Amino acid sequence: MRVRKFAAIDIGSNAVRLLISNVLETDNKPPTFSKSSLVRVPIRLGTDVFLNGKVSDENSDRLLESMQAFKILMKVHKVEDYRACATSAMREAKNGADLAKTIKKKTGVNIEIIDGSDEAAIIAATDLKTLIEGDKNYLYVDVGGGSTEFTVYAQGETVASKSFKIGTVRLLNETVSHDTWIEVENWIKEHTKGFEDVALIGSGGNINKIFKISGKKEGAALTYSYISSYYQFLMSFSYEERISVLGLNQDRADVIIPAARIYMNAMKWSRAKKIYVPKIGLSDGIVKSLYYSQEEQTASENK
Repeated sequence: MRVRKFAAIDIGSNAVRLLISNVLETDNKPPTFSKSSLVRVPIRLGTDVFLNGKVSDENSDRLLESMQAFKILMKVHKVEDYRACATSAMREAKNGADLAKTIKKKTGVNIEIIDGSDEAAIIAATDLKTLIEGDKNYLYVDVGGGSTEFTVYAQGETVASKSFKIGTVRLLNETVSHDTWIEVENWIKEHTKGFEDVALIGSGGNINKIFKISGKKEGAALTYSYISSYYQFLMSFSYEERISVLGLNQDRADVIIPAARIYMNAMKWSRAKKIYVPKIGLSDGIVKSLYYSQEEQTASENK
């Protein structure tokens, strides 16, 4: 038996995360992945970028300091390898590429600024495919701060996949046009028409939080009526009350409402009555794609 450690840095529009995973290798068995440590820093890059077009000096410094801290954490955890990926906020920031270069120079952390299709490919490296039953139809919805990725699966195959600039931070900042909502609605309806009993698979911090609050057992589904009722429940509280009364973190208490709205609309437009919430996301996909790419390289070198 051998335990190896890999890490993923996910620089999103609402927060920055470091996931350190244990990979357990046992003879004649597939590797197993388990979370060793997860650190989340609430740097809301999206508010800077979606309103002003660039990352502010203050948040540039916070991001730099976070990467310095993450590098130390990876060292003390004895991480073998890591991959750092930045999504829509850094992608759209006028100073995104320059900031990534500065961070590389000062910390040694190499940040890849990836697009929506890259995000979808990385997430596909997770256990998502193992959750999809071959005789059923699904709409996978990954809601982030700056964008939402949609993928339609039918009979075990990918039918269509697209990233839209609808995210929780964009919605909070009122930078999503009505036309964009119409575009998403038309895309979902077009690619799910003719499919019976479509179910949603949801990922992202907000739907994970909603699922945890529901008290459902892992593997169970949430219904549209539950999501809708919980949305109305949240709306009955002020932002301050969602923190003080409901116990939500301050950087969760606002974005959870637009996130619920995205999931509800996706369910309505795809005619889905249920949403499954597996614990998968970009960080998990980064770790697994990194591990398997190393294994492929090693196998190639040993030929």
